[in-house]
Amino acid sequence: MDLQKIPEKLGLSDFPVGLGGCRVSENFFDSCGYDVVVFDDKDELSKIISIDDEMFVLHHGTFSETNSKKLLQYADLQIIQDPSWELRMFLSKIKEKRPSLFADFAKNSLIESMFCCQKTKESIDNSDDFAPCWQKCAAFFLADAITSLNNKRLGPTHMLDSLRKFAKSPINEHISVVTQTVGIERATPVLLERMVKSTMGFSDMIEKNNHSQIIQQKHDYFVKNSMISDCYFYLGYVNKENFIKIKNTLSRNHDLIHVLKTAFDIEADSNVLLHQADLIQNSCNALLATCSE
Repeated sequence: MDLQKIPEKLGLSDFPVGLGGCRVSENFFDSCGYDVVVFDDKDELSKIISIDDEMFVLHHGTFSETNSKKLLQYADLQIIQDPSWELRMFLSKIKEKRPSLFADFAKNSLIESMFCCQKTKESIDNSDDFAPCWQKCAAFFLADAITSLNNKRLGPTHMLDSLRKFAKSPINEHISVVTQTVGIERATPVLLERMVKSTMGFSDMIEKNNHSQIIQQKHDYFVKNSMISDCYFYLGYVNKENFIKIKNTLSRNHDLIHVLKTAFDIEADSNVLLHQADLIQNSCNALLATCSE
């Protein structure tokens, strides 16, 4: 792929453009799309565009961004087009703040995880079917936090592999809580086939941007390469991202539980859910104490 042709292919000739995501790291698969960020200040959702049998994910960015998660996603951008050097200066400022951005994102993820634990317990008390979905989200937010505390900002495709490779430390002792509560031990090719169909359907309902094409592509790659647990983790994480987008409207979207039961591969036993929520909450409290030191 000739990166210099990307702006022309995507019609981005007038703006600073960078390439991010897996494709600028040492860890990328053939199934990984090209994450392209155009700094055009547009408040638009990401778009999935297929050109010459390659998948591009077009994100819109702004130089006034303050969200630590997005700034970390920008940190390793490979500049494709930057005639005024604005992007170069922006990335330089991000790199200066990178340690504090990791700390901020980790703290935010831990708070989100604890919120999801509380929602799990409240939902069980109220016989709300979404309780297992909240528990899954809590586990993935904990994974986000641990990854960030290791100064590693990776997307869901490679996150489980990174968690496996982190050196032993007091922080990384909590990785076992993630693996216990995400459910990767349940993964089988047959289950993943059901999960991917529901995950794609949920994505189409929430994102409406053809992300499902990439989800299918990555599922196929994982299964072909016998990366069953990684596929399970990836699908669950994608569902977490979309579930959180509708967290405030669940009461109006109760029918989604039928899709999410399979997409998340949810646990039905409320006692197990409560135990898992407690495990995650305890890890979050311990890690928050670490962040405050």
